[in-house]
Amino acid sequence: MKISILFDNSPPKIKGLQADWGFAALIETSPDRRILFDTGCDGDILLHNMQALTVDPRSIHDVFISHLHGDHTGGLDTFLKMNNAVKLWLPSDQLKHPPVEETAILTEPTQLYKGVYSTGILENIEQSMAVETSKGLMLIVGCSHPKMELILKTAAQFGNVFGIIGGLHSTQPESLEGLRLICATHCTQNKSEIKHLFSEAIIEGGAGATIEVQ
Repeated sequence: MKISILFDNSPPKIKGLQADWGFAALIETSPDRRILFDTGCDGDILLHNMQALTVDPRSIHDVFISHLHGDHTGGLDTFLKMNNAVKLWLPSDQLKHPPVEETAILTEPTQLYKGVYSTGILENIEQSMAVETSKGLMLIVGCSHPKMELILKTAAQFGNVFGIIGGLHSTQPESLEGLRLICATHCTQNKSEIKHLFSEAIIEGGAGATIEVQ
């Protein structure tokens, strides 16, 4: 399993990539399953970064939207002009978008594919994704608007959570205790404290950062 950050407001990890407010990541769960997690706030920046990282939009099979805020959905229409032959996984039916191959609304914890899960919409605002690896579940979050304790508890029904990547908003650092990998991106308010408490688990974010777990 490989995760590549495509869009983040943290400084890019690779020269030539652009930063802006929002988050998007490419999740490669297998050679034949590529999932775009969120789309950032700007489609042109998203496509620019994808091109710079040699990610072909037409190679994406699924688009997973964590929540309907513009900094996570703003690039969707532009992306779908390049590739609308995708399955779109949404936390509610309130998002207007161009036609796609298939749309699924995820209100409850759900298995998307073998080893790939959604928490379903939590606190009526956001869903997260969990992917099985040999080390446990890797949790991908958009902003973590729901309480982190609830996100982790919901994901834990699918297995032991070992790592997290994405925006951690107002997450209290102590709620991350026990995680062995933490990549705090985008809207994380307590990033300095999280880095201090969990220095051995930290991986820096930014467009171009990658995480690979077998």
